[in-house]
Amino acid sequence: MKPKHPIKPYLLLFIGILAVSTAAIFIRLVLREASALVVAAYRLALSALISGFLLLISKKGQRAHVERKDISLLILSGVFLAAHFAAWITSLEHISVSSSVILVTTTPLWVALLSPIVLKEKVSSRFYWGMLVAIIGGISIAMSGPCRFSAAGFSCSGSIFDSGSQTLLGMALALFGAWMASGYMLIGRKMRLKMDNLSYTTSVYTVSAIVLILALILRGEKVLGYSPQVYALFVALAVIPQLLGHSVLNYSLEALPATVVSMALLGEPVGSTILAVIFLNEIPSTLEIIGGIFILFGIVISVLPERKPNVV
Repeated sequence: MKPKHPIKPYLLLFIGILAVSTAAIFIRLVLREASALVVAAYRLALSALISGFLLLISKKGQRAHVERKDISLLILSGVFLAAHFAAWITSLEHISVSSSVILVTTTPLWVALLSPIVLKEKVSSRFYWGMLVAIIGGISIAMSGPCRFSAAGFSCSGSIFDSGSQTLLGMALALFGAWMASGYMLIGRKMRLKMDNLSYTTSVYTVSAIVLILALILRGEKVLGYSPQVYALFVALAVIPQLLGHSVLNYSLEALPATVVSMALLGEPVGSTILAVIFLNEIPSTLEIIGGIFILFGIVISVLPERKPNVV
């Protein structure tokens, strides 16, 4: 009897989370020279070109049974993805990486609320408990800026709202990015039943790139003339977190519910923190470590399949 949840989708899910965790590191570096909208446009445009090339040279028959209504869904998914990256990357100009990543990874809340309606997927009570534990961990990481443990005990010098309108704007952008990501994930779950992964990602990345390039033109943003280091970071963003990360996550959507995949994305702040220690020498605070443990525990609660009672 074939297992309901085979190992391979979970392995792919882990690889995808590790890959997307590199995004915040690359973005933190490239924002020193390029704007958020330029970063998003390059990331999606290069991803569309690379995945399109792979689609052209693929010798396997690609599975695509697309109807007219499906084209509308593909366009909508591309718009969602473009809005997600534009909003989230812009939020990094206003708030810290930890706060931004935590807010954007509230996606499971919105996916869980909509999955029973959009996908007809049931969500177990244990999933919500796991999500609650993970969100508590996320709040802990978000509080790590103004609050700290010391010999005198626990104290906070302010709150994440103390920076005024810029902080509120950054939080709103990150949250909007989470809403857009949930729409992209829900549509992806439906479309992966009709299209192979490469055809789907190429279509969505292309739509997203077109939307972002049009936005650049309308805003009169600088498109060319960056340093070689910035162009290298653009390529890294397209290949590692985008093509490897998001494409692998789309593969896992074929075998796992959208709520499980989006819940596992809460591991991104943990991965980003670890990578920041290694490559940026940013040592996490006690609150960030505690938050990371809570998030990992919440993922375990949510993702592990429920045990069915033995029938005697």
